[in-house]
Amino acid sequence: MLDLHRLILLREVRARGSMSAAARELNYSHSAISQQLALLEREVGVALLERVGRAVKLTPAGEDLVRNTEVILAAVERAESDLALAHERPQGVVTVAVFATIARSVMPAVLADLAERLPALDVRLRLCDPDDAVARLVARKVDAVITDAFPGTPGPAGVPGPGGGIHSTLLGADPVRGYLPPGVDGARGDLHGVPWVMEPRETASAQWAMRVCRERGFEPHVVHESSDVLFHLRLVERGLAAAFLPDMVVREAGTALVPSSELPSDQERGIVFLSRAGAEERPALVAVREAVRARLVS
Repeated sequence: MLDLHRLILLREVRARGSMSAAARELNYSHSAISQQLALLEREVGVALLERVGRAVKLTPAGEDLVRNTEVILAAVERAESDLALAHERPQGVVTVAVFATIARSVMPAVLADLAERLPALDVRLRLCDPDDAVARLVARKVDAVITDAFPGTPGPAGVPGPGGGIHSTLLGADPVRGYLPPGVDGARGDLHGVPWVMEPRETASAQWAMRVCRERGFEPHVVHESSDVLFHLRLVERGLAAAFLPDMVVREAGTALVPSSELPSDQERGIVFLSRAGAEERPALVAVREAVRARLVS
């Protein structure tokens, strides 16, 4: 009998390109993953990994096993979802990884709504960096992820492509608008010298913002970097930087900031619900997903 946990580890090594990278993503030690995969090789009776310099790659047998692993994992998720349908109402523990903005502005109301309507459902939130959240989902440490996605950019690192074991549902859109410090007149070309605050440059948000600025005809002077978007808003309020701010953040802060007419006003980010393939119709996850969707459109 193949060990499901070891199959997941093998899949992560393939996705990350090395045992060390897989260990970092899954919060394991290198030696622990090495030992588990050695046991898996003994179980199947063939070599699954081969060294390429300091990295490892899967043998043809290993590649075949990972392809079958995706099918196995989806079947397990569907079986668990089917069993859950035996209950009249969603119940049990559901752990959801969320990003900071939605955790503050939307999820308290969602939790209150679910607690009132479905008292047997125990929803537990984990505030996570989006990339870490996906790794936790793949490793079965959380049941779902609520994250954001920006047009023209890849999703969070670690999300497999189509058929790669993750099911994605778009819940809604959150407009993102540009804000300039007081006294800056974009029409006069001041945009070329104004300081900006953005998320770290490797994030989808920053890549999207840089592209929008360049399409507007200027290279933004990024002075501050922070993943805390509320910090971005406070800098704009003080006249210290320009920023792109999601409406969700502006509403939560109750600020009187007015978006700049010199920056695009038709941009938006998607709010996305991720679950493991096969689990998307699990009643508890459907209840959480639809409760979040209802709050986003209200």
